[in-house]
Amino acid sequence: MAISVAGGVKPAQIIEVEQRLQKQLIVGKGKAVVMADDISPELEDDANKLEIEREAIQARLAKQNQAKAIYDAVSNQLLTSVNANIEHQLSSPEQVLQLSKLDEKQILLLELLYSPQVDLVRIRPLVTALPWLERDLVNMVNSPTFRHRRPKSSEVQVTDIKLVLNYIGIENLQSLVPYYCLRHLMPAGQPQMLWLTRKIWRYSMVSSIAAQALAELHEKDRAFIYSCSLMSQLGVTCVINQCAKTFDDMWGAWLREASASRDKELYDAVMATEFPANDVYQLVLSHSRSLNWQLLSLLKFDNSRLTQTYKAIDTKIKYAELDEDSALIERANCYAKVYLLKEAKNITAAECRLMFDYYQISEQEQIRLSGQNYSKLVLF
Repeated sequence: MAISVAGGVKPAQIIEVEQRLQKQLIVGKGKAVVMADDISPELEDDANKLEIEREAIQARLAKQNQAKAIYDAVSNQLLTSVNANIEHQLSSPEQVLQLSKLDEKQILLLELLYSPQVDLVRIRPLVTALPWLERDLVNMVNSPTFRHRRPKSSEVQVTDIKLVLNYIGIENLQSLVPYYCLRHLMPAGQPQMLWLTRKIWRYSMVSSIAAQALAELHEKDRAFIYSCSLMSQLGVTCVINQCAKTFDDMWGAWLREASASRDKELYDAVMATEFPANDVYQLVLSHSRSLNWQLLSLLKFDNSRLTQTYKAIDTKIKYAELDEDSALIERANCYAKVYLLKEAKNITAAECRLMFDYYQISEQEQIRLSGQNYSKLVLF
C-alpha cells in the first residue's frame, strides 16, 4: 500500500512537478492553446515573423564558425547586461512596485467588490480613476454579446460610467473587474513575449475556473475565491513584465546601434538573441510567491484578506497548516498544474495521484473539477 503524503512537508517530487509546470509555461517552446478570450491576437503575425527571422539567422550562424563565435560573444554580453539590470530591479519589492502597473486603487476596488455589502457609489470613482478599466467596461457594455441584456429601446452607445455599472450589475462586476485587472498587469505590446504571455494567461484562466468550481461545491465566498485565484499570478506577471521590458529596451537599443554601424554580423548576432527564458524562470521561482503579498503590504493592505491568503501560501511549510481560503486556492492551483501538464503529456498517472494526495483533493472534488469547461472563463 502506498504511503500518503497528504498535507505534510511538501515532498521533493511534488516540488519537481510544480516547477516542471512553471518551466513549461516560461521556458517551453510550444505555442499555447489559444483561449476564446485571447488577450493579444493582433501580435500573432508580428510574433511569427520575428520567430521565423530569428530561426533563419540562427540556422545560418550555425553553419559559419566565425559568425557563430561573434553571435556567442555578443549574445552573452547582451544577456549579461540584461540579467544584471533585472536582478537590480528585483532586489527589493519597493523597486518592483515602482516599476509595476499595480496601484492601491486596483486592490481597493477588488476589496470593495468581494466585501459583504457592495456599494456602487464607492466603486464608481475608483473605476473612473482607472481609465483603462473604464474603457474596458464601456466597451463590454457596448459589445454585441452584452447589448441584448440592455433595454430594447437602448441601441445607442453608452458612455456614462454610472449607467455602465448599473447595466453590468454587481455580480458581473465581481467577475469582470479582477479579469480586466489581471489583463492590465500582463506583458503587452511585445511580439517576442506573445507565447509566454498566452501560457501564463491560460494557466490563470484554468486555475480560476477550478477555484470557482470548488467555491461553489463548498459554498464558499465565490467573489473572493475567484479574485484571489486570478490575482495569485500578480508576482509572476510583475517579474515577467519587468524582465520583458528590460530585455526589450536593451535588445532594441543594441539592435539600433548595430544597424547604425552597418555591421551585419553584429546586427545578426543581436537579432538572433532570444529572451532569457531560463534565467527568468529562476527569478519567478525565487520572487513571485513572496511578491504576491509583499506588494500588497507596500500598498498598505497588510490586513487584507488577499494579503493574508497569499502570505499563508508563501510562508506555511505544510499544506495542512493553511486556512480554508488558502487551502482552496492551492487545490485549484494543483488541479490547473495537473491539467496543463496532462495536456502536454508531461506528467505520469502516479505523479497525478501524488499531487491530488498531497493537496487532499477528494474524489467528489475531482469529479466536480473534471466536469468544468476550461476553454473559456464565463464572465457574465
